[in-house]
Amino acid sequence: MGEYKKLYRSSHNRIIAGVCVGVAEYLNIDPNVVRLLWILLCFMGGSGIVAYVIGAIIIPEG
Repeated sequence: MGEYKKLYRSSHNRIIAGVCVGVAEYLNIDPNVVRLLWILLCFMGGSGIVAYVIGAIIIPEG
C-alpha cells in the first residue's frame, strides 16, 4: 500500500511554534514560501494570525 504523510509541527528550523516549517515539509515546499503566505494572510484581515494559533494548538509536534 501507499505511504501516508502526516502533518507535524517542526522541532527544528522553527522560529515561533514550527507551524510554517511543518506545513512546508508536508507540502514538500520551501518554508520561506509558507512564511511569506502567512505574512500576507496576516495583512489581509488578520486571518493568518488566527490560522497560526489554531495550527500551533491542534498540530502535534513531531
